[in-house]
Amino acid sequence: MELFEAIKSRRSIRRYTSDPVDDKKVEAILEAGRWAPSWANTQCWRFIVIRDPEIKAKVADTLTKIKLPDKVVDNPGAASIKTVPVVIVVCAEIGKSGSKPGPGGGGEYVTDKGDWFMFDTALAVQNMVLAAHTLGLGTVIIGAFDAVQAEKVLGVPEGYRVVILFPVGVPAQEGKTPPRKELSEITVRDRWGK
Repeated sequence: MELFEAIKSRRSIRRYTSDPVDDKKVEAILEAGRWAPSWANTQCWRFIVIRDPEIKAKVADTLTKIKLPDKVVDNPGAASIKTVPVVIVVCAEIGKSGSKPGPGGGGEYVTDKGDWFMFDTALAVQNMVLAAHTLGLGTVIIGAFDAVQAEKVLGVPEGYRVVILFPVGVPAQEGKTPPRKELSEITVRDRWGK
């Protein structure tokens, strides 16, 4: 699959078949994340691959409930996590990305944005979900969960945070193409307000 085709055709998938996902495909997805760019090549990301049904269920229980006007319902991602063959959790080493060079990142941030771990992990996640798509697999990026609870479930050590998780499996549905804004709506030339 050509790059721009992959970018334009990747969709969030919430329903999966029970077909297994082999280790070679999972390794290829992780490899795509490993090659993402990062601040000063700090590579602050860490990946947890979950196949154990009990651990997947406990992680699914950390997802934020959705409040509707008349009731509270489970996050649809919870069912995906419980039923999909593989869940990848992306963690970040805190205090390393965005700081001056030195042992452990130096601790003094170079920009007014502070720790860049969210930016760096997002780059890795984008690579991984595009790689999964090109391998015929579906994903959905999940960020609405209790990260502290997920960290406890997964035994994440101090100094690291769980940032994103995404199920990986064979799609049982075709994703819908959402409308996209025109470039003229989102692009400024030279200076805003010109």
